[in-house]
Amino acid sequence: MKKVLVLGGSRYFGRGVVERLRDAGMDVTVLNRGSTPAPAGVAQLIADRDDEAGLKAAVGSRSFDVVLDQVCYTPVQAEIARRVLRADRYVMTSTIEVYDQVRTETPMTESLVTPATVGLPEYDYGEGKRQAETVFAAGETPFVSVRVAHVLGGEDFTGRLRHYVERLDAGDSVDIHADPRPSTFIHAREIAEFLTWATLADFTGPVNAGSHGELSVLDLAAAISAEPEFRVVEQDASPFSFDRYAVLDTSRATGLGFSFSTTTDWLGEAVEELRKA
Repeated sequence: MKKVLVLGGSRYFGRGVVERLRDAGMDVTVLNRGSTPAPAGVAQLIADRDDEAGLKAAVGSRSFDVVLDQVCYTPVQAEIARRVLRADRYVMTSTIEVYDQVRTETPMTESLVTPATVGLPEYDYGEGKRQAETVFAAGETPFVSVRVAHVLGGEDFTGRLRHYVERLDAGDSVDIHADPRPSTFIHAREIAEFLTWATLADFTGPVNAGSHGELSVLDLAAAISAEPEFRVVEQDASPFSFDRYAVLDTSRATGLGFSFSTTTDWLGEAVEELRKA
C-alpha cells in the first residue's frame, strides 16, 4: 500500500483525487489549513505550507511514497516543500499557463517550456508555476509536473464557464478578441482521474493533460446558445477568449497509457450542470 501525501485536496477536482486514491486502497493523508475536513478514511495534517516551521512540526518524521502537490503556486513554496517533505516521488499540479510566452501554430509539446529564472521579484500565475517547476526539477527527488488544461464542469468555483451561461442565456453578449484562437480543456472529473493515474504511475518529467478536441470561445458559446451574441474588444476579453493559439499536445500522456475523452463527450453536460445549479 502506497503512502500518499496530498497538499491541498480540499475542494473541486483536488477532493476528487483524494477520494479516488483512497478508493484505490492507498494510505492517503491530506495536508491543508483545515478549513474543510478530510473525506472519511483519509488522515489530515493541518499546517500553512508557507510556514516552514509549522510545516515541519505537522509532518514530523513522516515520509511518503508520493507527494501530490495541488497548491504550489510559487518558487518559495516549492523550496519549502523540497526542504521539508520526504518522498520517493513528487507530483506537482501545474498549468497550461506555463506556456504563456510560447508562440506557435501547432500543439504545444512539453519541451517548449524552458527552465525559469527563479527569484524574479514579480511574476504572474503562469510564471510562478514555471519557477516552481524549475525548483523541483533541480532537486534529487524524481519529479512530475502535470500541466493541466483549462478545467470545466463539476463544482467549479472560478465562475468562468458560468459567465458565458448566464450572459448568453439572458441574451447578453460576451466580449471576445477580434480573432479568438483555440485552447485545450478538460472536465473536472477527467483531470481528477488523470492526477490519480499520474500519482500512482512511475514516470517523471512534465506531462500535458487535456481532452481531445480544441475549443475556441466561439465553440464554447455555440454549446450554450444557438445564436450567441459577441462584442469585439481590444482588452479585458471574457475568460477563455485567447489571442494566440494555445493548444496542448497530449501525445506523451497517451503514449504513457492514459486515454483522454473528447470535449464533445462532456461539454453539453458541463453547461447543463450550471443551469441546474
